Amino acid sequence: MNNFIIDGKEISAQIKEEVKKEAERQKEKGKSASLAVILVGNDPASKVYVKNKKKACEYVGIQSLSYELPEETTEEELLQKIDELNKQEDITGILVQLPLPSHINEDKIICAISPKKDVDGFHPQNVGNLSIGRSGFISCTPAGVIELLKRSNIDIEGRECVVVGRSNIVGKPMAMLLLRENATVTICHSKTKNLKEVTKRADILIAAVGKPKFFTADYIKEGAVVIDVGIHRDEKNQLCGDVDFEQVVEHTSAITPVPGGVGPMTIAMLMKNCLNAIKD
Repeated sequence: MNNFIIDGKEISAQIKEEVKKEAERQKEKGKSASLAVILVGNDPASKVYVKNKKKACEYVGIQSLSYELPEETTEEELLQKIDELNKQEDITGILVQLPLPSHINEDKIICAISPKKDVDGFHPQNVGNLSIGRSGFISCTPAGVIELLKRSNIDIEGRECVVVGRSNIVGKPMAMLLLRENATVTICHSKTKNLKEVTKRADILIAAVGKPKFFTADYIKEGAVVIDVGIHRDEKNQLCGDVDFEQVVEHTSAITPVPGGVGPMTIAMLMKNCLNAIKD
């Protein structure tokens, strides 16, 4: 099997270069993008993500402002901060790093961000726009997966695509984007019966179940394209995905590794969304 490893680092670097050039063009027209990132509490993974987002902003020429709030910040205080940022004209994108501490209602916070500044693409208005084919911000991980496929010259149109996972952040928007590209789409989840039978039909399998090395070779159709959205640490503390890469790679025509596959794309697409916030 001629298996092609899809290089998310390289493709994300291309996208960041494109964003950097476009950001310079927009600056010449007097428009500049700025991203406000709010982090509540001390979650170590969230801190790493926020640091990476700042670094990417710096690289592409987007101003980033960071608001690090203590764990005990109340929902009311957080809503007030979002309201302030919504009203600031010089701030073009707002991102609240998830997960939030358990005493804060995430849905309420997502809904409070202005849809015009919702660069994460989580606001119900942007999700609704995606589902009816209107333009709006698209959540970064699924948008990144589509870019990985397109820039690797993998046809989506007419292919049978199976998305495993139905989260609002990945699974559902992923299915909508594949439909938009004229794929035939099946969504599987924890209550799906005969999962292996369904995934073995997939020309393109998107794994987003949140279970380390869950997908072994017997879930994969010979020659399928496998996109692994998961990120975990295995028993040896090595990064791994939802797919058992070593076992599956031989049976695929193309596959994303973990790390270095979907992960870098999420931040690249966030930069693209930040830029789109200032374009007419």
